[in-house]
Amino acid sequence: MNDELPLIATNISIISRLIFMWLLYTNKSTNTYSLVFCILSIISSSMWLNYAIELSISSLIFRSSSEIGLLGVSMMYILRNKIIKRKTQTVLPI
Repeated sequence: MNDELPLIATNISIISRLIFMWLLYTNKSTNTYSLVFCILSIISSSMWLNYAIELSISSLIFRSSSEIGLLGVSMMYILRNKIIKRKTQTVLPI
């Protein structure tokens, strides 16, 4: 069971990120809090990745690197939506 625990935790983490990405996509999110969450999670995962590399923990290396990639995609999607939203807003002259 101890050998399976890191794999189960990794799968749960990746699935949760995919659900987060799906919610971002379906809601066309431009929420600043989602963007801040992505940035802080990338920083946290980068720190865990360094730790995992030092100790050669392959499941944590895989989890952290995949999370960084998925969150990076999510962050770019949020930024893209913010840019599109800003371009489509028109300011009426006074």
